[in-house]
Formats: sequence, C-alpha cells, structure tokens
Amino acid sequence: MKSLSKWGALLVAVTLAAMPALAQEAKKTTPPKPVASPSGAVLEAWNDIGKKLIAIAEDLPEDKYDYKPNADSRTFVAQLLHVSASMYFFTDEAAGKKARYGDDPKRDELKTKEQIVAFVKTCVRDGADLIKTKGDAGMAGSVVLGNQTYRLSDLAYGLIEHSGEHYGQLVVYYRINGLVPPESRPKK
Repeated sequence: MKSLSKWGALLVAVTLAAMPALAQEAKKTTPPKPVASPSGAVLEAWNDIGKKLIAIAEDLPEDKYDYKPNADSRTFVAQLLHVSASMYFFTDEAAGKKARYGDDPKRDELKTKEQIVAFVKTCVRDGADLIKTKGDAGMAGSVVLGNQTYRLSDLAYGLIEHSGEHYGQLVVYYRINGLVPPESRPKK
C-alpha cells in the first residue's frame, strides 16, 4: 500500500513538473504577432491613447464636463479640448500647415457633449489617417518648428506622450467625482 501511494505521489509530481513545458508547447502553435513597422508602431500608440480619450469623453456624464478641482485648473471639457486640439500640432505641421488651434480652443462651436465627442474623434482620426498616409518613409521625414528640426515620428510620439499626461489628469477628475474611468473598470 505504501508503495502504491509513493508511486501515486511521484506520478502527480512528474505531471505537475511537466505542465509548464506542455503549456510552452501549446503556445508555440500560435505564431507571435509580427513586429509593427515603424509607422505602424506610431499608429498603434496614437490609436491607443486616442481610444482612451474617446472613451472618457463619451463616458463622463455631461453634467460633470464643467467640473474642475480648483479655481486655477482647467475644467474637464477644457482639458479634453486642449489635448484633442493639440494633436494638430503634429497633424497640421506634418502636412506642411500651421497648427489650426491654439493651446486652448474656444467652445464657440462645441457646446454639447455630442459635439465635443465628435471633435475628439475627428482629432484622433485625422492623426491616424495622416500616419497611415505618410507610412514609414514619410514618418522618417522631418519638419522644422521654430529653430528645431524634428523627425515626424518623434513629433508624433511627443504628442502621444502629451495626450497621455492629460489623460492622466482626466482620470483624476473622474476619481475626485467618485467615478471609475472606463480603462480602470474590470474587463468583461
């Protein structure tokens, strides 16, 4: 009887030890996702932060759009407009034009949540379309801003980082209001 239980324990131990190797073998059947091209990597990062900004714009209740944590802060909607419009510091410059918006665009034509969400979507889409159009060769090109020359991909990454910083601020606005931002909610 003791011999049987020793063999059973040994069998369990061998099976458990072999499981990681079997799992590795199973992973090998699905090929890894190929590395993105240089412009494809920029596009993925652009679309990732764009998706987050769009989700947060669509999700926050409209009655919270004018919230700001203190008198010296931008409102939620002012943050959202600023970060979205700033994308044109990449998009327009890369197209050989002067950026169409200043640092803080006015809400003259963006009065409703629906209009603001549409604006955010347009800003993100325009950048994504430009990156696709430029491709690897175009994104490796350069643009002169003031007395500085920038590689277009670096300029895009700068705006992606800027967008991420403002997204973080928008998340804080959510949390202060007792809300959970879309990206922080459990996935279904």
